[in-house]
Amino acid sequence: MQVILRQQQDKLGEEGEVVTVKPGFARNYLIPRGIAYEATDANLRRIQVEKERAAKRAADEFGEARAEAKRLSGVSLTFNVRAGEEGRLFGSITNQDIADRLSEEGISIDRKKIELEEPIKALGVYSVPVHLHSEVRPELKVWVIKEE
Repeated sequence: MQVILRQQQDKLGEEGEVVTVKPGFARNYLIPRGIAYEATDANLRRIQVEKERAAKRAADEFGEARAEAKRLSGVSLTFNVRAGEEGRLFGSITNQDIADRLSEEGISIDRKKIELEEPIKALGVYSVPVHLHSEVRPELKVWVIKEE
């Protein structure tokens, strides 16, 4: 019996794949649990349409991410902070601080997309990656200077 998998199944196949299984396995396990459904002509057409929509949506997201990366490539943020004698900050600069400063510049980025490994705690220039898409990761320049 041929079924279409609705989700990835170990040792059986990936989501959207048409696989041949024993009829009892399909009727008693896969179909009742919603893991697969019968591979009829209508279901095969529906899967094809869903794949086309997903591919179009992925292409649109990639294009939007590239456009946003182009805007972010020229952005440089400067933080004037209080610091001690050795250049250590009296606090830190987090990804939330960077997201807030970007929103002041008119760029809306979720703080979770800013990949700051740990908060910035010293003076200097930092390159901070931003995860916009799995293939698009622009970097921001963050300048941390001592407040006069």
